[in-house]
Amino acid sequence: MRLPAEGIVLVAVLLVLPGRARRVTAVLAGAAIGLLTLVKCLDMGFYSVLQRPFDLVLDWVLLDDAADYVRESFGRTSEVLAIAGAVLLAAAVPAATALALVRLAERMARRRPPAGRTTLVLAVVWVTCATFGLRAGGEPVASTLDAQLVDDRVRAVRAGLADERVFAAEAAVDAFRSTPPDRLLTGLRGKDVLFTFVESYGRTAIEDPAMAGPVGAVLKEGEASLGAAGFEARSGWLRSPVLGAGSWMCHATLLSGLWIDNQQRYRQLVSGDRMTLNRYFRRTGAWRTVGVVPGVRKAWPEARYFGLDRSYDSTHLGYHGPYFSWTPVPDQFTLDAFDRLEYARKNRRPLMAEIILASSHQPWAPLPRMIDWKGLGDGSVFGPIQRAGKDPAEVWKDTERVRAEYRASIEYSLRSLFGFMRRYAHRDTVLVFLGDHQPRPEVVAGSPRRDVPVTIVAHDPAVLERVAGWDWTPGLKPAPDAPIWAMDKFRDRFLKAFGPQAPGPAQESRKAAVRRTNHSGSSSQG
Repeated sequence: MRLPAEGIVLVAVLLVLPGRARRVTAVLAGAAIGLLTLVKCLDMGFYSVLQRPFDLVLDWVLLDDAADYVRESFGRTSEVLAIAGAVLLAAAVPAATALALVRLAERMARRRPPAGRTTLVLAVVWVTCATFGLRAGGEPVASTLDAQLVDDRVRAVRAGLADERVFAAEAAVDAFRSTPPDRLLTGLRGKDVLFTFVESYGRTAIEDPAMAGPVGAVLKEGEASLGAAGFEARSGWLRSPVLGAGSWMCHATLLSGLWIDNQQRYRQLVSGDRMTLNRYFRRTGAWRTVGVVPGVRKAWPEARYFGLDRSYDSTHLGYHGPYFSWTPVPDQFTLDAFDRLEYARKNRRPLMAEIILASSHQPWAPLPRMIDWKGLGDGSVFGPIQRAGKDPAEVWKDTERVRAEYRASIEYSLRSLFGFMRRYAHRDTVLVFLGDHQPRPEVVAGSPRRDVPVTIVAHDPAVLERVAGWDWTPGLKPAPDAPIWAMDKFRDRFLKAFGPQAPGPAQESRKAAVRRTNHSGSSSQG
């Protein structure tokens, strides 16, 4: 029950215009209505995945990614049909609305008196409803829906065009750019530092009542096994720049210390000279920097920007098993391949590795499962598991099934990571693992929260002492009231925490104990 002011005005204009001008106006207005309809359809799609409207300046490139996702998840035929349907609608909708409005205008012209009276009545009703604020279904009856949409989009386009200058100014500010290499990351010298992103590992996985129990059990089990090996952990929350998709923007946000929430910012970033965490590690000369990116299937020139000495995509991991829908390589195999290709090498420098785990990527069916690490081989062992898995088309018919499969995928990714640490990690291993973004709206049940867990795991107590001031929760699971940082703040806080600093109370106590021991030993020897 909505009365659009734009429609009433348009009808009035068509009634007073002469024949040729009326037809031209009807064609143009009808086509504009069709284009607005397409924009609304794009908005519906983007809200269903990213909980935000379509950006007319920045989001066109994401349609290509959407086509890739459909192909990898549901097959080439589905991709072709989806593209054909989208192109057909894009052409047909403006044409149909233009023809419909021309037909309506001609019929009104032939019956001008009753059409004029009807328009006058509608105008009076609109003014009355607007005056008294009448509402239906919680919305005002007298609306200016399309006018408001156009105004919002004009503002968004202007903001998008201006954002390039804003981002350039933000990127020019870097508190650590002039820091000498020998004063960078001094608190981690000699350590292997592994930054691991777990796809779609969001706050929902830990706190949603339907997921908290099973995922919490995996975290508790991992904490016990890592603790038995001498590892401790601290956990907090980061606020992601995106929701539902766009993992590469989250990776870039954490590593660059800049808020990357659209593709224009990402492209600007990777074409510039902003220092990332990877590049700071490499600048010291003390680390070899490695990227493991199994979700990449083609040339990835961004590896040079991020400062990676070597990048391993899905074709470089030695995997000859099946895809699991979109996911090219199961997480367990990805981590085992990292050990085989880099981590287990003899006489190497310490590693700084960026590892992307992708098995918890939507559509969450079929899913791999954990197998004996010794039996991974070339990945062919995953063939029967993939064939016996669930059909994504069937899973996505029911929201609760989608949520259940999402939870299972997070459990698998975490078990893979903890299994890697138990099997391969050593005393000088430091693991930083986190989610990139929350999953899709169907999974988060409409929650607007963008928080993701972040955890630091280390064997050396001195590493965790460096972050004692962060007030993070002991263990692998952040408390509900643990600090929440914007993801772009992590880089600078990490560099500050692990750079040169005055010793804290615990460090002073340890040094005093060492001095006493040394003094006692000297006296005895004397």
